[in-house]
Amino acid sequence: MLRILLGEPPRENSGVLAEAMEHMAKAASMLRKEMIAHEDRDHEFRKLEIWTRGLISSLDELEQSWFAAAFYRKSVVAGYMDDMSSMEQGEYARYVYFYKNGFIRVFSLLDKLGTVLNSLYHLDTGKVKTHFSYFTVLRQFQLLRAHNPLADELERIKNSYREPVENLRKRRNAEIHYMNAEMTDDLWQRHQGLHDKIRLEDLDSHLEDLKQSLEMVCKSLAAAFRYGNEQWHKNKAAPSLKSGQADS
Repeated sequence: MLRILLGEPPRENSGVLAEAMEHMAKAASMLRKEMIAHEDRDHEFRKLEIWTRGLISSLDELEQSWFAAAFYRKSVVAGYMDDMSSMEQGEYARYVYFYKNGFIRVFSLLDKLGTVLNSLYHLDTGKVKTHFSYFTVLRQFQLLRAHNPLADELERIKNSYREPVENLRKRRNAEIHYMNAEMTDDLWQRHQGLHDKIRLEDLDSHLEDLKQSLEMVCKSLAAAFRYGNEQWHKNKAAPSLKSGQADS
């Protein structure tokens, strides 16, 4: 959608994005078939299908946010806000909007994935923490020693992207709890010299953190749904959903 508004050709999914989309679409299709075959009286299959399709939409929106932020970043050439023309300030504002939209969506999407995993594998994470996050779910996998192949792969992915995700987490927390994320560096610079011009934050470094976090999200989704689809076929669909048995 955003590519069309920006005059760019539609996206062609590739790499880890395509892999994640493919595994999620396959899961949604299988859930739909199970609803038809077993009537789904407790609406469990329907709930999981809706959640899965929601993850597909969320991943699409996250990727579009990163793309739009990168698109508008190209028009920001001044190193200082005071040196920008009014047009460039507008481009910078659009970059900031989509960048912030992107890093907020990273954690929103991961938490949605955590909700799906918690329900699918009966982890009861809510008993540990009422408002749990994706990272709480990963700890619960380890605590229960449940579905070790999946738990270990998700943990490896998380650890591989620890730095960029942590950078985004700090900016997300600043944005939500303290001040606009793009202004935290401004505050630090004011401490250094009250009357100095404010240099822009490192836009390329921030975009790279978002890109790396998008890749982490894609790999986590691909791993989770690949594993789920394999378990589905292995345990003949319905039993794998209902039993929640650990695969160690």
